[in-house]
Parts: sequence; C-alpha cells; structure tokens
Amino acid sequence: MMSDSLQQTTFRTDIEAMLVESNSHSPVSTQSQFRTAAQSGEFLITAEVAPPKGGDPSHMIKMAQALKGRVHAVNITDGSRAVLRMSSVAASVILLQHGIEPICQMACRDRNRLALQADLMGAHALGIRNILALTGDPLKAGDHPDAKGVFDLESVRLLKLIGKLNSGFDANDKPLTDGVTDLFTGAAVDPQLKSWSGLQRRFERKLEAGAQFFQSQLITDFERLEKFMNEIAAGTNKPILAGIFLLKSAKNAQFINKYVPGVHIPETIIDRLAGADEPLQEGVKIAAEQVQLARQLCQGVHMMAIKREDLIPKILDLAEVQPLKS
Repeated sequence: MMSDSLQQTTFRTDIEAMLVESNSHSPVSTQSQFRTAAQSGEFLITAEVAPPKGGDPSHMIKMAQALKGRVHAVNITDGSRAVLRMSSVAASVILLQHGIEPICQMACRDRNRLALQADLMGAHALGIRNILALTGDPLKAGDHPDAKGVFDLESVRLLKLIGKLNSGFDANDKPLTDGVTDLFTGAAVDPQLKSWSGLQRRFERKLEAGAQFFQSQLITDFERLEKFMNEIAAGTNKPILAGIFLLKSAKNAQFINKYVPGVHIPETIIDRLAGADEPLQEGVKIAAEQVQLARQLCQGVHMMAIKREDLIPKILDLAEVQPLKS
C-alpha cells in the first residue's frame, strides 16, 4: 500500500502530465485579429451564428466556415431570446479549433458575478479574446419561461468587471494571483431607441465603463443611424457596427414588426418582399443595399441571417465588399 505522501506526489505528477498534454492542444491565441482591424480603422464585418441546441456542433461549424475570408469575426450568441443553446464559451472554443475567430457573447441573465468571472477567466485561458457584454433577454420571451433570472449585474457593470479582470483584479479588488485576462470588450447599442436622451446616457455609460466597440440592433432607419453617428457617437473613435438583417419574406418582416420591440420594417420593404417572385433573393438585395448605406455612415456591419448564414457572402458581393486580405 502506498503512503499518503507518495499517493499525493503521484497524484500531482499525474495532474501535471494532464496539464502538459492539454496545453499542447490548447487553442490559445495571443492576438485578436478583430481587435487589430478595429483599432486600425478597417471597415469591420462580423456575422452572427447561433450555437447548436444539442451536443453536435457540425451545422454551426459549417455555417461559420462559409464565412471564412469574408468576416473579421463570428459572433456567438449567449442564450439569445432566452432560448436554450450550447454555452457560448464552448461554441467559441470550437470555432477557434477550426481557425475561426469568435466574438463570445456574455449575458448577465443566467450568471451571478462569481460565475461571470469564472467564465471570463476560462474564456481567456481557452484563447477567446473578444467579448460582447450583454444584460440578456427577458426569460418570459424564451422557451423556459419558468426559469429564474439572475441579473446580479447588467451590461455596464459587466464592462467594468471585465476592465478589472484585465487589470489583474477581481470584483472585490483582490489581485488575480494566476495572471490577468486580455479581453477586447464590446457592447450593444440601439440607435433607434425612442428616448434620445436615454440612448445618449446609456451609450456614454458604456463608453466610460470600457466598451471598445459597439454592435447595433437591427437597423432599418438609416437617417436615425446617421443622426446617432453625428450627434452621439462622433469623436468617440470607437467602431460602431450597424446591424443588417436578412429578411426572407414579407411574413418574416411582419413578424419582426409585431414581436421585436423597437424595430419597424418600413412598408416599402414589406411591399418589395411581397411583390417579389423570389422573396429570399429580394431580401438578399435589400440587405446588400443596407450594407452600402451603412458603409457611408459607420465603421462596420454586423450581419444577421438566421439559418441562412451561407448567404452572407452573396450579400457582401452584391454590396461590393471585397473579401478580406489574408
């Protein structure tokens, strides 16, 4: 029988061997290409891909791989619309393993500050470098309406928390004894918010909390976006990515008008979709036109084409957006 001390030594040796083996396959990358592009003033292109509902990520990988060379990063949602999906951290690591840079969404709805810090440190250790800090959608809108929301923090306080971790301290200002994080953090913004003063106040709070880029909700009112860029975002030197959504049919647009707060698809667009022989292709044309409008106003676009992410390259081609330089 082994002595306690020998057992402990053997156990430590086994663990160290496991860590060495794990590190040899680690997806850790030291630099975010998305961050480099953002800070150099490039026109940024990101696309949203949802994690799987289940343990098989093959479809997610296929959709993300179709975007290689066309987007700077793939945005992985975190329980969007409060619908059950795979962990955004796990899904982001899977993309890293396939050579695709993720932006990992991190929502406050399902985690307290202890869990948020644990996930953020884990994300950094696994090579994730881009985080989109979100409060999270209401649970009543999702597929588990009886679940209990946490909301220990909201997006502004989450941004501040990430800033602390990047500086080497936890939420209680105690030092991180095993290394700092290096996370490039963004936030959401809705230029179409009805309250202009509320929009300005919220945007400025996120700026002060450390947001390095902003991703907008679905944009349909480009005059409003221009006003936001000129009157609120001007001079901040932080990239604003306009949300561009692929509408697949008139029915799809009407559904959004009815159920998505703060978004109004104009009747002119609905009429175009309704009168088209091929509504999906008309939706592709509309999205391409919107990309061209956004290029004149801000530093990037965030593409959303739910279940048809494979059409994003076609939209970018029609908008005359060139493939990224390798």
